[in-house]
Amino acid sequence: MTTITIDDLHFEVRRSARRRSVQITVDRGGELILTAPESCGAATMEGFVHAKRFWIYTKLAEKELHHAALPAKRYVTGEGFPYLGRSHRLLLVANQDIPVKLEHGRFKMRRADAADGRAHMTCWYKEHAQAWLNDRIHHLAGRVGADYAGITVHDLGYRWGSCGKGGNVHIHWRTILLPPRIIDYVLTHELVHLCEAHHTLAFWAKVERSMPDFASRKQWLAERGSRTVNA
Repeated sequence: MTTITIDDLHFEVRRSARRRSVQITVDRGGELILTAPESCGAATMEGFVHAKRFWIYTKLAEKELHHAALPAKRYVTGEGFPYLGRSHRLLLVANQDIPVKLEHGRFKMRRADAADGRAHMTCWYKEHAQAWLNDRIHHLAGRVGADYAGITVHDLGYRWGSCGKGGNVHIHWRTILLPPRIIDYVLTHELVHLCEAHHTLAFWAKVERSMPDFASRKQWLAERGSRTVNA
């Protein structure tokens, strides 16, 4: 991985032969990514960063605010856990056939498993995310007009989704905690990337054709996504 430091800002540099201009992305965790054409020199990148300094610091401050003071979940009766945009209270029970289940609007967990509650909840989320997202992406792919090879659900760090070689779509398991309309935006975003690799005007135009109100969903995700998926 190539990196560059400009003053107090540290960037991961990604070069592309298809890229015609420099772009800065502030990832979910505050990581800075600088995407540039293969022939772009360090002086050009440095000048671009200096021109965008105020925007970068503003975005970093927003990310810090969104990630600040999120209380750790406790695996006790009454704690709320999100799923598809709704909060469901946890009930610890003496016995049931599996560690976690969602039943009658409540998460139920075996009391004996509460000490490893995070691992059991994560397993439940991943399993249900795979099935739910499989159905949803099939519908959205037709709307976008994109061919995908498959979808996998796993931990992507601070990314909601990514595209791999061969048309594979990768989605963070935490995405299943978001409201369905926001999940649709994440999936649409990645499906369009199968057609347009970078965030060009053509990319956003294709997103808008598939989802005319994408801007409001994108803003919701940026402003509220991190707090919603605190699980």
